[in-house]
Amino acid sequence: MSKKTVAVLFGGQSSEYSVSLQSALSVLKNIDREKYEVIPIGITVSGDWYRFTGDLERIGEDAWWENVGELIPVAVSVSRSTRGFLELDGPKWRRLPVDAVFPVLHGKNGEDGTVQGMLELAGITVIGCGTLSSAVGMDKERAHVLARAAGVAVPKSLSFNAGNKSKAMARAGRIGYPMFVKPVRAGSSYGVTKVERPEDLQKAVDEALRYDDRGVMEQAIPGFEVGCAVMGRDKLIVGRVDEIELAGGFFDFKEKYETETAKIHMPARIDPATEKRIVNAAKTVYRALDCSGFARVDMFLTPDGEIVFNEVNTIPGLTSHSRFPGMMRGIGMDFSDMLSELLEMYI
Repeated sequence: MSKKTVAVLFGGQSSEYSVSLQSALSVLKNIDREKYEVIPIGITVSGDWYRFTGDLERIGEDAWWENVGELIPVAVSVSRSTRGFLELDGPKWRRLPVDAVFPVLHGKNGEDGTVQGMLELAGITVIGCGTLSSAVGMDKERAHVLARAAGVAVPKSLSFNAGNKSKAMARAGRIGYPMFVKPVRAGSSYGVTKVERPEDLQKAVDEALRYDDRGVMEQAIPGFEVGCAVMGRDKLIVGRVDEIELAGGFFDFKEKYETETAKIHMPARIDPATEKRIVNAAKTVYRALDCSGFARVDMFLTPDGEIVFNEVNTIPGLTSHSRFPGMMRGIGMDFSDMLSELLEMYI
């Protein structure tokens, strides 16, 4: 049986660039090379695309992969007659055909539907969520609208932009304190502030608008956060539910990737009936947002047992210590098996 060729995208023009490098390194090291020919393609912070031909370990050393001479400029061929990539060598080019592209990109310009739309336009198979689900999953406001319409509870919220922020702040009492102020479209808790007092609201609003042109004031939900890993297209595979235990504050970028005070409990410290309800809610949200391939659905579990949707990560962290692989290990699926299962859904 001939091998299928998969291009793995990493890096990107995003504040989560360094996280993408770590996730991609794990993916590249764990893909079954007996089944798949793998082409690493890096996107620099300035937006240049290269096929990386060097030692894979350099990808995990932040921008080191960009500084070596083992880079070949590439571009996506948007012509379906030359489907795949074009390697550029001065005025000459060579076709680099692929069977699928696996975007291991986090945050804007990668997880938000931009790359997915370009690849779909070019007729290239995309591993994971497509254009619509990626775009909606990145948009906290619209994701909540769809989840609520599907019957899953969401926090009370109020959106704003630079033009109406004063009016929105005047209505903030409808949300109540404490609240969270967030950019509508940003990953890994960038620009997120927990606001305890009205006098701190202005600063939080301005911080959110540094990362996006829209923001949202959102009710702080009591209880703790739980997550659910979901894989599949028509038939869904669901990992064990995990739980975030916080010593204080909230699960910001530093806690997500350094866990200085936070603890991840996998499986979550909940009874089987509650876990089943969380799984069912996660599957409902996954389908409501038209997700496919894989995604992590994050929710809150309140002291009275209510499940409240928080957000969907359509390309969750994929390092060896990330939550998604950990939840899949909970059902006996190791990293390599998880990747094979995912790739086999498409090619």
